[in-house]
Amino acid sequence: MAETYKLADAKARFSEIVQMAMLGEAVTVTREGRPVVKIVPIKPARRVPGTGKGIVMSPDFDEPLEDFAE
Repeated sequence: MAETYKLADAKARFSEIVQMAMLGEAVTVTREGRPVVKIVPIKPARRVPGTGKGIVMSPDFDEPLEDFAE
C-alpha cells in the first residue's frame, strides 16, 4: 500500500520514508494536496556473466603517461 505525505512532513521524516521505499513501499509526496513526487525502490542492476568477453588491456596499461612526465 502506498503511503502519502505532505511535503513538510516528508522533509521531517525523509530518512524514514527512504527506509520504507527500500523495503519495497511506494511513497507519494504532495504539495497543496496534489501529488508531486513518488519515491519508489530501484532494482539493482544485474550483472550478466560473459558481457566482457573479448575485452583486453594494452600491454603498456600500467606505464606512466607521457602527459605527466616531468
